[in-house]
Amino acid sequence: MKVFKCNWLISLVASLGLSCSIATPGWPQALLPYTPTLSSEKLFELGEELFQDTIQLAQFQQFQLAFPYAKLVIQLIPNDYRPWFILGTISVQQEELEEGIVALRRAEAIAPKEGQAGILFTLGSAYFSLGDYTAAVEELAAGLKLEPNAPEALFNLGNSYFRLKEHQLAIANYQEAYSQSKKEFWPAINNVGLVKYELGNVAGAIADWQATLTIAPEAAEPQLAIAVALYTRGEKDRGLALGEKALASDSSYGELEFLKENLWGDRLLRDTEIFLGTPEIQAVLGSIQK
Repeated sequence: MKVFKCNWLISLVASLGLSCSIATPGWPQALLPYTPTLSSEKLFELGEELFQDTIQLAQFQQFQLAFPYAKLVIQLIPNDYRPWFILGTISVQQEELEEGIVALRRAEAIAPKEGQAGILFTLGSAYFSLGDYTAAVEELAAGLKLEPNAPEALFNLGNSYFRLKEHQLAIANYQEAYSQSKKEFWPAINNVGLVKYELGNVAGAIADWQATLTIAPEAAEPQLAIAVALYTRGEKDRGLALGEKALASDSSYGELEFLKENLWGDRLLRDTEIFLGTPEIQAVLGSIQK
């Protein structure tokens, strides 16, 4: 990774081949600011270099630093869709969703066909975060027409259909995401289990969560989901033991709001609320909080 120093503006001036003049005190009328004429090639070269820096910052999740870089790149090369795309992506990551959508729409308007899919996928994520699941489906589906082999986009499309209670479409997209990922993308199978539980297919849901654990044996979410299902159908000791293990691994799954954000449906949430309220699980959560 490139070293980013706080004096990057000085480096910017130097890279343009400029020099800085400092007015001598007492001569305020002697110097006027000099505005250099820069070639479009030089601006593009500088914009490209700063864009690569922006990408590196974003990859390392240094979004606060990447944000002003992206805006500067846009000033240098305003007709290039890529800085608009990265600005929109950073804004969505920072939950500045409306601003992100504006930047992404600008990117979409000027991007070539080969750059459209990623923009549409990110727009889908932004609309999902806004709770506009119909718009999320539209954007994700449009992106998948251009780039059909995209497991994460298929997974997000499945999530959007799940929120819309289009259960069979949700399952189909989760399964396709899992298939495309060469059967390594465990959240897709985990979420198939979430859908099945809402449909009343408890045995099928447990089977999917068990399959998830063959890929990710330490994952807390499928462990807790199985624990709740077992407890609810009467296998209380097995359920409590597995639930204690899951919560010891990641106590955030002991919060109903967190589970809701992770697409646990109404039926599973109701059963989980009962499970989390048991003395045994309350004792586990209490010991973790201490």
